[in-house]
Amino acid sequence: MGLCDGLSNPNKKSMVVADCTKLLDTQVASMGGVSGLALKAGYAAVKGIAPNYCAQAIEGLLPESFSALDPIWSEGTQTGNAAEHLIQNSSRTADALLSVTDVRIEKSKNTTVKGVYSKLRNSAKKHVEDAVPGLAKIIDNYTKS
Repeated sequence: MGLCDGLSNPNKKSMVVADCTKLLDTQVASMGGVSGLALKAGYAAVKGIAPNYCAQAIEGLLPESFSALDPIWSEGTQTGNAAEHLIQNSSRTADALLSVTDVRIEKSKNTTVKGVYSKLRNSAKKHVEDAVPGLAKIIDNYTKS
């Protein structure tokens, strides 16, 4: 069973979307330094466009993101701890997730979102890697419920 198979259950999907949205809010709020300020400003700009934009984007990205993560998750399942495997392979995990968002943003017609993403993309991988432990926990909870 692949990670995205359970997304057909609306309760599970809404749980994952809510948890991922909270994770995103927490990660952005905890960022410091110049790049953190830039990301916070960009995040605020996107949320200013539409308060539910991030939750809707997460919901739309889940199937592709879970498909991208599935090979790494499956490797971890074979070794006994899939969540820990994602964490130990945070660079690969981040690359898999960013490949999905890169394609999606390229297709976006929202010039504000495209502009914010292009300005922040170079620093994004470190921030995605920082979020991998939280994401791994969410996925682990989701696959066990």
